[in-house]
Amino acid sequence: MAIYPDLEGATVIVTGGAGGIGEAITRAFVAQGARVGVLDLDNPRGESLAKALSPSVEFVRCDVTDIPALRAAIEQVRARFGPIGILINNAAHDERHATLEVTEEYWDGRVAVNLKHQFFASQAVLPDMIGSKKGSIVNLGSCSWIIGQGGMPAYTASKSAVLGLTRSLARDFGEHGVRVNAVAPGWIMTERQLELWVTPETEKEIYANQCIKRPLVPDDIARVVVFLSSDDASAITNQHYVVDGGWN
Repeated sequence: MAIYPDLEGATVIVTGGAGGIGEAITRAFVAQGARVGVLDLDNPRGESLAKALSPSVEFVRCDVTDIPALRAAIEQVRARFGPIGILINNAAHDERHATLEVTEEYWDGRVAVNLKHQFFASQAVLPDMIGSKKGSIVNLGSCSWIIGQGGMPAYTASKSAVLGLTRSLARDFGEHGVRVNAVAPGWIMTERQLELWVTPETEKEIYANQCIKRPLVPDDIARVVVFLSSDDASAITNQHYVVDGGWN
């Protein structure tokens, strides 16, 4: 992985940073010399990661759908590491659900975990970035809505809205030196995907659709996220990066 000297000493927050893509992003920033606040519900994995990467990681158990708790967690990271310079809105939940069975409560819950927290986490760190006249926010979207995937309408609707949120924030805060971009992963072979969704049949589908005939792994996303957060990407904002091996 490339090393970006400007990231050394940076204060980063990664939501959902204890496992899967989030863990890869956390480890990638630590490798850059950054200090990372990991916000995640998975207490055992979060504590284990913080212990392994100490003293560069502050783990805060946090339900990102609880906005007061989200704000408090961000403040805890700020108190330890200083003003937030980079925010990675990664937390999400891709649970499958049938349209005719979705309740209003379920819909609101999916939006809360896949979209709403991205706005309020951004709102919480933007004053730090405005004060520094510099900052980077990377919102994790998904290729699911681009390919027209069915079976989880609340998820795909939320993830498509990530692009609108990204472009709105980029436009409003670019004058303050804040860059906002979105990354849309393809089918990434996380532990969760391998346990729940990847079968010999779906593997055939993946390789039939990808131009690159290999599994995509969390580090493929982490590399792009770290680059977009660095000064090497200082002219890049308001963009949507698709990392899917050429599926789209």
